[in-house]
Amino acid sequence: MEKVKFGIIGVGNMGSVHLSFFREGRIANGVCTAIADSNPEKLAAAKKNQPGDYACYSSGEELIDKADVDAVLIAVPHYSHPPLAERAFRRGLNVLCEKPAGVYTKQVKEMNAAAEKSGKLFTMMYNQRTNPLYKKMHDIVAEGGIGDIRRVNWLITNWFRTQFYYDSGSWRATWRGEGGGVLMNQCPHQLDLLQWICGMMPSKIRAFCHFGKWHKIETEDDVTAYLEFPNGATGAFITSTADAPGTNRFEILGSKGKLVCEKDELTYCRLKSDLQEFLLTEENGFAEPKYDVQIFPQEGDNPQHIGIINNFANAILGKEPLYVDGREGIHCVELIDAMLLSAWENAPVQLPVDDDMYFKKLSEHIANSKVKEGKDLLIDNSSSYGGTH
Repeated sequence: MEKVKFGIIGVGNMGSVHLSFFREGRIANGVCTAIADSNPEKLAAAKKNQPGDYACYSSGEELIDKADVDAVLIAVPHYSHPPLAERAFRRGLNVLCEKPAGVYTKQVKEMNAAAEKSGKLFTMMYNQRTNPLYKKMHDIVAEGGIGDIRRVNWLITNWFRTQFYYDSGSWRATWRGEGGGVLMNQCPHQLDLLQWICGMMPSKIRAFCHFGKWHKIETEDDVTAYLEFPNGATGAFITSTADAPGTNRFEILGSKGKLVCEKDELTYCRLKSDLQEFLLTEENGFAEPKYDVQIFPQEGDNPQHIGIINNFANAILGKEPLYVDGREGIHCVELIDAMLLSAWENAPVQLPVDDDMYFKKLSEHIANSKVKEGKDLLIDNSSSYGGTH
């Protein structure tokens, strides 16, 4: 094939942005030949606002079964990600899935198994992995630049959302429709980056999730989580959609240095001696180890969503390796599930999370979830698509 034929499933806020990338010719080796949405108004809006030579379908299932496509880009509410991906894999299609991979680990594992069996390419829209600052952090840690990780902290509260935002979608911030709040909607990128950059998952989590603390919603809008890692490192992950002005500060301390990413800048402090050795052998009780400082500004190529789609198309054509293995999407879901389960149980949770226990607790919340009235609105959320947050 000369170009990969894409079908976009879901043309709401995010899906319509993806459609614009194809219409503007920003996907070099891909073309959109089909779109689908179960909401007739959103489908009509897409055809009107972004006319093109593509077929239209009233559901993702219909597109997968009937459309002339090589790959699908799934951009629908979270619960539908795994079943649509599995259906596409069974039809022999490649799959690009928006974050998160799913709502609970049980369904994500089934999706990963289907991907493995199909032999087709599978990727997640982890566009923040294309950010030069996060790539630099990943490389420094992987190369041993800060030694053994001792502490990991991420304060990510620049997600301020009004009640209007939550009221704009009948599915938003409900257990039945979205499966979570700030963790499930806003934070998948940060939770993915945390484990990707550190090169390991936490082994235990104790989280305090506040459900509808600041907004009239069912799900969490304020979270503080304590993390323990297999190597003895500890950390904290704090997030909210009600802080203004918010903060985005990611800090990793190691035995040989520290990385701090904040305000579009990465600061790298490289110790001149091993931290633990200095701590145990230095004879001056108030001395601190000396260090050099490097500052990396936000510069260079930062392709974000366009970069992930282009890489996916190129990988299908055999032009370059796939950047993000879609099966890694389970890590983010596991972190979210562990935090929510810890809050529900009021106790620490060991990872890997108990799939059946989490699904049982989630099902109880879904059973009590209330249906929101009103129509789903298309809102301008383009300001949240790029940068370091």
